[in-house]
Amino acid sequence: MYQHFRQEEYPFIDQVLSWRDEVNTRYERKVIDFLHPREQKIFEMIIGNDEELQLVFFGGWESAERKRAILAPFYEEIKESSFEVELLQATFPQKFVSVEHRDVLGTFLSAGIKRKKIGDIVIHNDTIQILVASDITTYLITNVTSIKKAGVTFDRVSMAERLPSQDTWQSRMATCTSLRLDVIIKEMYQISRQQALNLIKKGLVKVNFQTIDQPSFVLEEEDLISIRGKGRSRITELQGRTKKDKIRITFEKLL
Repeated sequence: MYQHFRQEEYPFIDQVLSWRDEVNTRYERKVIDFLHPREQKIFEMIIGNDEELQLVFFGGWESAERKRAILAPFYEEIKESSFEVELLQATFPQKFVSVEHRDVLGTFLSAGIKRKKIGDIVIHNDTIQILVASDITTYLITNVTSIKKAGVTFDRVSMAERLPSQDTWQSRMATCTSLRLDVIIKEMYQISRQQALNLIKKGLVKVNFQTIDQPSFVLEEEDLISIRGKGRSRITELQGRTKKDKIRITFEKLL
């Protein structure tokens, strides 16, 4: 099994196998904290077509990036309430302060909240919404009272009050000599190979939320790349090779 995955993913694979054994042994559902897209994919690949189990994800929004998972016996009924999440909302004085996704996330992490307890964050005009694990809701409401020096008060709101996600992804195509990280960054961000190397060596590049400092790191379909100061992109499809033996890819960039 491990041969199909990257070495740095082995600990998560072991965790998934442990969850599977636990559900099979106890015949009880297992609620998993928020997972990023690569973890969701690995989870699905390992569980596969196991007829004794069901794997269900929920992230609040239809296009949610981070989702909670439930692994359960096939006969259990899984509802939205089964995921043990709550939607929190706060407003800020937009006229005096600009709040971005990273500001909200940074505030939560500084308050001691673990990333795996936090789902997607949506900001629209002066309103912030975030999906969180219900077991941290009270702590978050009590301890997060300001973002960028602006006072905020988070309150529970119903899922019916979800704001539309503001993320817009633009699809593009490119041809590359290889799937090395430095080569892909060069093509996606239209910069020189040397500039791509510098970004990687400075620790400014993450793949699937992990800092990667090796230019030779080989990317795969659905990998998410984030570069500090340059935004995020993801490979959506590998479309084979051209007559000149280059790799044709489809990718998206977050606008």
